[in-house]
Amino acid sequence: MSVLIYTESSEGKFKKTAFEIASYAKKIADALGTTVTAVSINATENAALANYGVSKVLKVTNSQLTNFSAKAYADVVKQAAEKEGAKVVVLASTTDSLYVAPLVAVNLNAGYASNVVALPESTAPFQVKRNAFSNKAFNVTEISTDVKVLGLSKNSFGLVEAPTSLVEEDFAPALSDADFGVKVVNAEKTTGKVTIADAEIVVSAGRGMKGPENWGMIEELASVLGAATACSKPVSDIGWRPHSEHVGQTGKPVAANLYIAVGISGAIQHIAGINSSKVKVVINNDPEAPFFKVADYGIVGDAFDVVPKLIEKLKEFKANNA
Repeated sequence: MSVLIYTESSEGKFKKTAFEIASYAKKIADALGTTVTAVSINATENAALANYGVSKVLKVTNSQLTNFSAKAYADVVKQAAEKEGAKVVVLASTTDSLYVAPLVAVNLNAGYASNVVALPESTAPFQVKRNAFSNKAFNVTEISTDVKVLGLSKNSFGLVEAPTSLVEEDFAPALSDADFGVKVVNAEKTTGKVTIADAEIVVSAGRGMKGPENWGMIEELASVLGAATACSKPVSDIGWRPHSEHVGQTGKPVAANLYIAVGISGAIQHIAGINSSKVKVVINNDPEAPFFKVADYGIVGDAFDVVPKLIEKLKEFKANNA
């Protein structure tokens, strides 16, 4: 009756969120007097999970699962949960897992709490704290079903090492053609750069950059910080940046440790989508820009003056602390 986690991977390597949910699940397992079992799909570094309290890995190797399929992945997790008799299933709040988690809950006839930000306040009854109202408030949700499915909000718990011995077990769930009703024609992946999904720091920019030809300094700032680059919806709509970089309520949600917004006025949909970020920094030449009302730090100034100076200072700081 272990706590089950679904550990996302990309090209065989686990994402940071996999280790975060392992850390989180370990604490729940300790409270329930049980262990953590992970289900991994086509991953090659399962042993790394042992550092974060995972005692067992159900290793799925299946070429049909090379490309993400929400229904198929949900079926894998469901069968793993049934095999282990898991009463608590934990997934991340990444783009993929946000599709998988509700399907897992339906398949297991389980209650589902998304946007969870803390360990259960109690296990009997089972209550968890969640973000609500576009991350403007919290609520405590009680799950009364026998099986509980939790979606952990990114960067809400962090990594907690808890080394343990690990057993790997091959797992071959029974998948049907119905699991692959959606055919993936093409999958384009960014390589060599930090992705928005995995980034601790995100540098985002808007129409204040005046044109795509000026994005070099945004990319340079991101490179110095080891950050991902992102943009506002209008920027992606007019083709200055790819839609994959569009963040906000209508794009990719961001819950980074540091979010830097350059030349973004701060439409309510954008703010709602990045509001889970821990520290928000705004650079804008309009002191009345709505973003300043939610920013932790703000600089009123021309981005074309501020950003190059910021890059220079960061490089100087890194050189002095190398």
